[in-house]
Amino acid sequence: MSPVDPRRPLADRLRPRRLDDWVGQPHLLAPGKPLRTAIERGHLHSMVLWGPPGTGKTTLAELLAGSSQAEFIRLSAVMAGVRELRAAVEQAQILWREQQRRTVLFVDEVHRFNKAQQDAFLPHVETGVLTFIGATTENPSFALNNALLSRVRVYVLNRLDATAIDQILERALGDVEVGLGGCWPLAAEVRERLARAADGDARRALSWLELAAELAEAQGETLEAALTVVMHDGAGRRFDRGGDLFYDQISALHKAVRGSSPDAALYWLARMIDGGCDPLYIARRVVRMASEDIGNADPRALPLALNAWEAQERLGSPEGELALAQAVVYLAIAAKSNAVYTAWAAAREDVQRYGTLEVPAHLRNAPTALARNLGHGDGYRYPHDEPNAYAAGENYFPEALQDARYYQPTANGLEGRIAEKLARLREWDRQSNRRRY
Repeated sequence: MSPVDPRRPLADRLRPRRLDDWVGQPHLLAPGKPLRTAIERGHLHSMVLWGPPGTGKTTLAELLAGSSQAEFIRLSAVMAGVRELRAAVEQAQILWREQQRRTVLFVDEVHRFNKAQQDAFLPHVETGVLTFIGATTENPSFALNNALLSRVRVYVLNRLDATAIDQILERALGDVEVGLGGCWPLAAEVRERLARAADGDARRALSWLELAAELAEAQGETLEAALTVVMHDGAGRRFDRGGDLFYDQISALHKAVRGSSPDAALYWLARMIDGGCDPLYIARRVVRMASEDIGNADPRALPLALNAWEAQERLGSPEGELALAQAVVYLAIAAKSNAVYTAWAAAREDVQRYGTLEVPAHLRNAPTALARNLGHGDGYRYPHDEPNAYAAGENYFPEALQDARYYQPTANGLEGRIAEKLARLREWDRQSNRRRY
């Protein structure tokens, strides 16, 4: 085994070079698991490794290639294009033709490849010229072509828990060959705090540790004191502003509000703000929640959400965030109804289904003599001239839709009273001898 270059970053030097050194991902790499068995037996197959940063995707690909004595070619989808892919394929073909040696093509951040780039190496994956391993933080179902997905197996890597990261840190501090060589003592409780702050990302924890060691050496202070500075400057929970974690967290916030859980709603709001989400994006989504999940059960929810949005725009952060928190709590405890949401969807569906139905003559505008001569507005009943200001039996639909019912109010909050009124109006319609159509 070749010596490790001490100039390489600590996280890179500490990559496990055998399965016995691996920490975490027991659902994939515990004894007897299919992926571990494949590595132990040197059985190559194309795959996509999907998981958050710092969970071992690159290391896993290297272990798989090493167990099979395969050539390992690494590309970054950020930098590489079709030209680099073709060069990798040519290299793989030469190795197979001249040495009968297989090649693992590892593509980091594969979700950044466009369709043409993904298609470029598909035939070579299918013929077995190379084994493809892609790494991504994005959902492969959305980020990758179906043609590519059908030829690979997707493995999901989870964020590392604090215990796993603590084990990695312990090794980094004590390993003489590739770590910090045991020359930097660190109390167990400080190491545990660092492991928690890394938020599931081993690379982040090791980067902080290495930077703190350099800072401590330069300033002649303890590692613990240097870590305090480094962690204060670099800490922050994971929040990717366009990927799955982003949408998972906004989904969790929305569902907590819908489920009438103000505490959980506040937690997810705080998570998103802490991770760097634009508060105005959250404000827009909160307005949507007010209409979609509360509606007329509590009409105060919508203006309150709009006011919170305006407060955030006027005050900025952190002052405006309190208004968002107020709105989120109110929406969570408000009476719930999706009646308007479902009614709107049903009305739009009928518009698509029935096309351009004619406006009934009695509902048409009649601003000119010609319009009046054509009968526009004839027979229209002015509700304010009718008993109870309601034209019982009147119809306001095209004839083909006269019995359509979209809005079905619930019994929750104000909608309960709305439901009672609609029932009363419909009973007057039923009793009327002036029903149209």
